[in-house]
Amino acid sequence: MIRLHITAEGQTEQNFVKRILAPHLASFQVFVDARCVLTSKDKLTSREYRGGLLNYEKAQKDIQAWIKEDSRTDCRFTTMFDLYGLPNDFPGYAEAGKAADPYERVRILEENLAQSINDGWFIPYIQLHEFEALILAAPQSLDQEYLEHDAPIKMLVEMVGDQNPELINDGSATAPSKRILSQIPEYRKTTAGVSVVENIGLSTLRAKCRHFNEWLSRLELLSGGAQ
Repeated sequence: MIRLHITAEGQTEQNFVKRILAPHLASFQVFVDARCVLTSKDKLTSREYRGGLLNYEKAQKDIQAWIKEDSRTDCRFTTMFDLYGLPNDFPGYAEAGKAADPYERVRILEENLAQSINDGWFIPYIQLHEFEALILAAPQSLDQEYLEHDAPIKMLVEMVGDQNPELINDGSATAPSKRILSQIPEYRKTTAGVSVVENIGLSTLRAKCRHFNEWLSRLELLSGGAQ
């Protein structure tokens, strides 16, 4: 049995882990919990504020603190951060920016993240390019949450076509979330995002999103891979 702690960029990723990944990985004897990355802390009350990858230094300290808090040998740690909007102080940021291939870019960043955290039980993961890429694996599933949006959803389906949703670029107007918002301005990541992805299902996500599938496959093997 393995306990897996996931540091998520925000509430949507945290809810995705709890609602979708945790039940799946439990069948592989990997028991998951997740928390958003720490952004600030009130020194007077010790109240913590979590959610949003504002700079890397805070994220690094938060991950390393969790590793120290739970250092038992049955613990593993990973992340779920978006490549889109990654802060420029992230380790390997400049080097990764020179890579034309997004998969190479994320490989460089994950390797540098692992070196920065410097713990053998840590598994780095960065989502290509953001959470909404998972939705664009099957954008027609948006109709579950957004009724009477047939025409905008059809536009998204045609826009994505046979593209790999992980390779949809990260431009300020063309990133996955921006494409969805251009057609469905009412889209709200925190309320509808996880429900839509849940409707799509892990099998479709894995078939369409190679890097996501590689990460999930690695997590399934943490306790020996027996389901």
